[in-house]
Amino acid sequence: MVQGPHPAPPRTPAPPVPKASPAAVAHARGDRERVPAAPTTVEKVTGAQSIVRSLEEQGVEAVFGIPGGAILPLYDPLMDSAKVRHILVRHEQGGGHAAAGYAAATGKVGVCMATSGPGATNLVTPIADAHMDSVPLVAITGQVVASLIGTDGFQEADIVGITLPVTKHNYLVTDADDIPRVIAEAFHIAASGRPGPVLVDISKSAMQAQTTFSWPQEVSLPGYHPVTKPHAKQIREAARLLATSRRPVLYVGGGVIRAGAAAELRALVDASGAPAVTTLMARGALPDTHPQHLGMPGMHGTVAAVAALQKADLVVALGARFDDRVTGQLASFAPNATVVHADIDPAEIGKNKAVDVPIVGDLREVLTDLLPELAREHGQHGKPDLEAWWKQLDAWRETFPLGYDEPSDGHLAPQHVIQRIGELSGPEAIYAAGVGQHQMWAAQFIKYQRPNSWLNSGGLGTMGYSVPAAMGAKVGQPDRTVWAIDGDGCFQMTNQELATCTINDIPIKVAVINNSSLGMVRQWQTLFYESRYSNTDLHTGHGTVRVPDFVKLADAYGCVGLRCESKADVDATIKRALEIDDRPVVVDFTVSRDAMVWPMVAAGVSNDDIQYARGISPAWDRED
Repeated sequence: MVQGPHPAPPRTPAPPVPKASPAAVAHARGDRERVPAAPTTVEKVTGAQSIVRSLEEQGVEAVFGIPGGAILPLYDPLMDSAKVRHILVRHEQGGGHAAAGYAAATGKVGVCMATSGPGATNLVTPIADAHMDSVPLVAITGQVVASLIGTDGFQEADIVGITLPVTKHNYLVTDADDIPRVIAEAFHIAASGRPGPVLVDISKSAMQAQTTFSWPQEVSLPGYHPVTKPHAKQIREAARLLATSRRPVLYVGGGVIRAGAAAELRALVDASGAPAVTTLMARGALPDTHPQHLGMPGMHGTVAAVAALQKADLVVALGARFDDRVTGQLASFAPNATVVHADIDPAEIGKNKAVDVPIVGDLREVLTDLLPELAREHGQHGKPDLEAWWKQLDAWRETFPLGYDEPSDGHLAPQHVIQRIGELSGPEAIYAAGVGQHQMWAAQFIKYQRPNSWLNSGGLGTMGYSVPAAMGAKVGQPDRTVWAIDGDGCFQMTNQELATCTINDIPIKVAVINNSSLGMVRQWQTLFYESRYSNTDLHTGHGTVRVPDFVKLADAYGCVGLRCESKADVDATIKRALEIDDRPVVVDFTVSRDAMVWPMVAAGVSNDDIQYARGISPAWDRED
């Protein structure tokens, strides 16, 4: 029997979802049409063997997990698989973030495993993280035997109930015969529509039971039919508005990357002549070097990007969700703009911001349909005159560029360190950030030229994301340089996965931006709490005592540990890290604890009140 948040769907009433090949959805969204070969025989297997065979049929390359009592039956046949690589992590949270990093870097579905009880609950944070950032993830957990469910048996936890609010869907499987169908459905749900995490909780008794294995050739989910094709009338209206607006802005969210629509976005930007801003989750969707790219909007966005949205007469939101970190005080966000909002998830449209033209559909299809309609409008009415708009935008860009001051305390400027990592590693590298000041500096000072090159915890803001996510990204993209750009606080939450990297030959590079503090918290204490630094000093970098010493810690994990404390040594240290390919590298960059992230819009205030630097606000007509 299968239990989920809703009754199991009937097996016959509705026609099968077309082209819903289960193996295909484990791959990039643009590769969903591949159909697996039909099985020639029905196999007699255990439930555990059925899980392994399902993962193999699904095309899974890597699984991140830790065994335990309830999931132990699965680990025995997994040992014999020649197709699925299992990577033994050191903590379930690390396994979940690694699976998410793998998914974000490759566009495929990431897979993680854990046992029942605390093993499963340790996955809650990465599952919630994937849910917020629309990352396709399948988490397989062991559960106590079916007869013990509901009795508070040893290591029992209702993980289906616990994760109900933070999964796209979840299952409890107690009948071994259901395993292939459920696995197929889980991958289809995770990757189709708006991507997200799906939990499959399988009882130990189901894993131990005898069953037959037959891989389904289609997925039938009555009632689950994500709308991918946008409505033509809405597309025409969006094209008309974009062709007649005088102050348009393309507000690009992470949905463009999840949809694999970067090429279509580039074509729309070129055709429209409009400026574009890319959110924290959309960095790389449009090359930073594109002349119409104004940078990142929001709390720590560029002045030009923030001001453009505030002064726009048209905002075209593409796969964005009007997050509070972008809008600031919602009532004052883009006050004079007509709003077009395109998203695969109809629940996002109008959720935060009133919308004039709603478009539900896959972003690749939306943009594909919008381009010829825009060309038709241009052919009929000519292209809009955006000269005055661009004159204003260019003035903001020239007057308020991203920058920073050199520290006065003799320590490194963190912005310089991160900028040089990006310049020396190049756009083909992958950068995974933790959460805090270093995350914002990495979003600001590294130039992103392609999608899937920037990984971070945008929605949930999970400290500890960086190292395991970088590990997963390196597994999925072994030929690329992968940097984990982490803070000294974040790094101490999941650095045990360095052992996983060393033992499994996953040579990531870790830049610890070490200001010996919980940096973003300290910045807020400086600005809003009269510099009362309550419980933010980590004692990791400044002074004679380092607890821990990150270089020694790296050595203990079998990594190469380096330290850089002088600006003159920054380039040489980064180049040395780039030369090492046979082991993970950890670089301890000792940076100033007084460095702050600017520009900044304080939480809950209007974007009109953006500060370019402390006490410096851009001068514009705020009543306009």
